[in-house]
Order: sequence, then structure tokens, then C-alpha cells
Amino acid sequence: MNPEIRTFKDAGLLAHTTALRRVYADAFCAPPWNEDEAQAAEFAERLPVDVRRPGFIAALAFAGPEVIGFATAWTTLTPFPTDRCYPQAAAGLGPGHTADWLCGAREIDELAVRPDAHGTGLAGALLDAVTEDAPDGRSWLLTSAHAPRAMAFYRRQGWTQATHPSPDGKGIAVFLSPRHPARSLAVLPL
Repeated sequence: MNPEIRTFKDAGLLAHTTALRRVYADAFCAPPWNEDEAQAAEFAERLPVDVRRPGFIAALAFAGPEVIGFATAWTTLTPFPTDRCYPQAAAGLGPGHTADWLCGAREIDELAVRPDAHGTGLAGALLDAVTEDAPDGRSWLLTSAHAPRAMAFYRRQGWTQATHPSPDGKGIAVFLSPRHPARSLAVLPL
């Protein structure tokens, strides 16, 4: 069966909160993420706030009635936020690039696919669904340097790594989408 992808731009997404929490736990409660059920619950608890963010969009993949993957995104605020992992992203890009490249762009917050759907192209389809109408093609995301499979996935999808953590692999990496106008300006790794 080919999964059906549906997009949501409002609180209609909340009808699927329980299913999203299960997919989140399936995707992130294993290595390299090693999150726990409490973090999956926190994700579900923040959804009512997330759906009210400017530019919010979510894409859900359904196999029949079952949700097997999802992506969430929104427009990054100006000035650039200072909570969560935002300070690490800003430190890697510097204030000028952070403001120019990330503020006002589509920010991918979560991308999760159940393990039994890995390697099917589903994650790429979900990523495309939440970025296809990004303002001026400007989308970005960050991921952990401790997740080499995730970093390799984004590269295969045509995303450009714009920050480069230290050689010991600590920290996060910012990626710019294939249509982001600044992707050719990103410094390549040594």
C-alpha cells in the first residue's frame, strides 16, 4: 500500500495527537536519539501551541487509518528565538547569516517515520510536503551531529549543511533546503 500524505495547517492536526505521539516514540526512543516516553509526552503537549505558530504546516503519512510518519514546520520568528537549540544554530552561523538565512524561513521542527517504513522514501516525501511552498524556497532544519544517518539522509535529499560541529561530533548542524537561495554561500566542511 502506498501511504497517503495529508497536510494540516491548523488545529485539525490535534485529532491525531495520540498517533503522532506513538510515531514520535517509535522514531526517537531508540539510538541515536535515546529519548524517553516523557519526551514523547512533551512533544504531544506542545502540539496545541505549535499549531498556532505563524506559517504552521504538518504532513502526516497514513497507511489506511494508521499514521506511520509525520513532519511539522513553521515560520522562524524575527528576532531569532533564544530557547531550545536556537542558540547553537545562531552560534554556528553568526548573527548576520542567522537573521538573513533563517528568520522568516520555513523551519522544519520534527520529521519522524516509524522504523518499519525506513528506506521507503516516506521521510523524503514528508519533507517535500512541508517545504514545497516555503517562502522564496527558504527552508532550514537542524539535527544532531550524533545522528550520522540523519545527516546523510538530508544530504541525499539535496540539503546543504551550513554549520559544522567540532571534529569530536558534539553539537548540532544546520541544513538549508535545496531551493534555499543561501545554500551556495554555506561554508563547506574541511
